[in-house]
Amino acid sequence: MRNILLICVVFSAVASVVNADQVQDRQARRAKIRAEALKRFPQADTNRDGVLSDKEFLAHRAKLQQNRQRNDRRVSSPPPTLENVKYGPHQRNVLDFWQAKSDRKTPIVIYIHGGGFRAGDKSGVRRGEGASIIKRCMDNGVSFAAIHYRFRDTTTLPEILEDDIARAIQFIRHKSDDWNIDKSRLAAYGGSAGAGSSLWLGFHKDLADKKSKDPVKRESTLLTVIGALNTQATYDCQQWARIVGVPDSWIKKYGFNDDVEFYHLTRSQIDSEKGKQIRKELDMLGMMHKDGPAVYLRTLMPNTDPKDRGHIIHHPRHAIAVKKRCDELGIDAAIVLKETPQKEKVDMLDFFFKHLKVKSPKKE
Repeated sequence: MRNILLICVVFSAVASVVNADQVQDRQARRAKIRAEALKRFPQADTNRDGVLSDKEFLAHRAKLQQNRQRNDRRVSSPPPTLENVKYGPHQRNVLDFWQAKSDRKTPIVIYIHGGGFRAGDKSGVRRGEGASIIKRCMDNGVSFAAIHYRFRDTTTLPEILEDDIARAIQFIRHKSDDWNIDKSRLAAYGGSAGAGSSLWLGFHKDLADKKSKDPVKRESTLLTVIGALNTQATYDCQQWARIVGVPDSWIKKYGFNDDVEFYHLTRSQIDSEKGKQIRKELDMLGMMHKDGPAVYLRTLMPNTDPKDRGHIIHHPRHAIAVKKRCDELGIDAAIVLKETPQKEKVDMLDFFFKHLKVKSPKKE
């Protein structure tokens, strides 16, 4: 009995130490978050004491959320002409389509939502900046579409890109007569996963299969212009350390497993022949060629040494690497970074409309 009591006392002491360590870790993480928030939003420090208290942090976060909700209510898109149109066999193979009024066939801008290929929704484009983009497209005789696709918990990233996202492009071309679309003038854009998908589509070889029994698969997957917002330069994630400028150990340090979930491989299989082939197939930077589409890039995170996992994933050095490759290949490309002077910032739709040959486009 005495031994049992001793064991209980020991376990209780160990648990107390562990709990104390956990509390200290949480406090350290919270302090780090507060410090980063203070750098981004110095106005949140209402008493100007140089420290962002919990009360100040929560108050400023609530204010930002209110502003976002107010902006979302202020700018909402017109309803789509067609909603949840099936473009493939899977549940998430659906898209929304807005048809521009025109006597001639129109160009089209296609939105691919972000979310790390594990979340996200096409409906997000109907609010805020997305709603403004849809409205400007409608006002300028440019049709618009927004697509869903499967997530990485159900299939591999190569299948998401080829069987879902590329097929959506082919489906839209297949409906060109019904929807009054000019097949030769297509733009695609998105943020993060949607940005990388647009790059992949833009520089992958044409997936049209002219001999297919499926008329959708006979259509081209090529694009005229792409927009990559907060993009990754490649989905061969082993290259990110070199591109961003961090040690290879960052993957272990931050517990990054997106790559093995993209490929449906184990960590030990990443450098296998199968792993190398998958990584090559997902290397947008390596696919780039001189006949590719025009590229618009925008990343507003600071171009500093990355401090966390999210900064590495969305670091502006991804966009800078793509812009550098575009310049080497002679591809028309525009880039907007946090440090870009206001007078030098290029608007994405202005860039799109130029390459889609929209005559005398109207401003918002």
